[in-house]
Amino acid sequence: MTWIDKLKNRWGVKNSWQVVIILLVFACTGFTVMYTKRWMVQWLSIESTWAVWAFNILIILPLYQVILLFYGWLFGQFQFFLNFEKKMFRRLINIFSRKRS
Repeated sequence: MTWIDKLKNRWGVKNSWQVVIILLVFACTGFTVMYTKRWMVQWLSIESTWAVWAFNILIILPLYQVILLFYGWLFGQFQFFLNFEKKMFRRLINIFSRKRS
């Protein structure tokens, strides 16, 4: 079983081209966010480490989600990425809502 077949099964997609398109969407999103973040940090003159961390969590993380949906829509995989994000947010909510014993 090839790695593309493993991803097809994991993601529940029908063919190998969908896997390639999904990987392309992730790559485009990553590059876009990387260059946008670099530009925004320089423009805002953020220099301290804690401020960069706060900026990443408060601004870049939500921006990544929006850009991921945009590229998903652009490449015709919007429903896949919408479901992907819903699943991710459910997992995050479950992590933070677990009762500590």
